[in-house]
Amino acid sequence: MLRQRFVLDTTALTDSLAWESEGCTGICEGMNAILNRVAEGRLHLGISCYIPYPSVYSEIKDFSRHNNCDAAVMSKVDTWLVKKTPDRYKVKVPSKIFYEYVDYMRSRINKGMNISEEAVWESVTRCIALSEGGANLKDMKDEIEREVVGGVIRKFREKYRAALRYGILDSGPDIDVLLLAKELDAAVVSQDLGIQRWAEQLGLRFMESRSFPIMIKEYMSAMPGLYADEKEEDRMI
Repeated sequence: MLRQRFVLDTTALTDSLAWESEGCTGICEGMNAILNRVAEGRLHLGISCYIPYPSVYSEIKDFSRHNNCDAAVMSKVDTWLVKKTPDRYKVKVPSKIFYEYVDYMRSRINKGMNISEEAVWESVTRCIALSEGGANLKDMKDEIEREVVGGVIRKFREKYRAALRYGILDSGPDIDVLLLAKELDAAVVSQDLGIQRWAEQLGLRFMESRSFPIMIKEYMSAMPGLYADEKEEDRMI
């Protein structure tokens, strides 16, 4: 079998659909199960899994700590995932990617600006409607904050977040994943739509986090004689 390399994003371990496919119901249990799959792939299939250091490694460490996972999870991270800092100076990225990214970000920023304008107009219109009752601004202050401002801000945040975060690279770890995969000629494992979009632009192989443990499981099941000893023990019992 061709030896494969994978660069894992944080979502490769934390995405709920990834660990639910392993029959897990909690995040710590799920991370542990996926790391066990990675261990199987390393030992029996020669699969190498990398994470950018320190960016993605720190994210995984913080995620484990915030969810009160036991030390065994990080121990498996340190054992089965290769920590490597991408060579940010030598990895070559086509200049066309930068032009496309700037153009893409401009369209996202313009969309965010339009959403901001809509929120301002909505708040002004609703305030005018409230003032038609004849009450002065001081008397309406609490009502405006409760009925207008809070609702408009919540709606604005949801739309703005969707407009500016969907499909973009919004953190250093995201970029490190792509650079390391480019450097190693490895496949990217992530559930992040921004990473997926730009992995495609860079010509990198991409796999969704939820499919990664399933792939290893399928590889393992196709290896003849791998579990022969276990099957023999089952027959003897």
